[in-house]
Amino acid sequence: MTPESDDELWSAIGDPSRRRVLDLLVRRGEASASWLAGQVPFSRQAVSKHLVVLEQAGLISRRKQGREVLYQVDAERLDQATRAMAELASQWDGRLNTIKRLAEAAHAQTRAQTQEHEA
Repeated sequence: MTPESDDELWSAIGDPSRRRVLDLLVRRGEASASWLAGQVPFSRQAVSKHLVVLEQAGLISRRKQGREVLYQVDAERLDQATRAMAELASQWDGRLNTIKRLAEAAHAQTRAQTQEHEA
């Protein structure tokens, strides 16, 4: 994944409404914008805008069936996104553990210095 595609991905999944649309597509497999609009508390126009963002991020694709456009999740891209999020979570866990160790060491040092001064 490139930094640009990462940005598109985080932007796409950062919005709760888009995550809801993506979840509906994951569960249903394939759906039209009209069907999706009937499942969420926002307009068909809003659904269409969310679908564009999800498609630009590569999370969904579309196919035309007659006059209707059907959207489906790109399973490979969703898997890549899941792995990228897991990697990012792991990196942040490491950073937070480092911060915790540093804070605990500073606290222990301060406590030891306080005890020396009191003695």
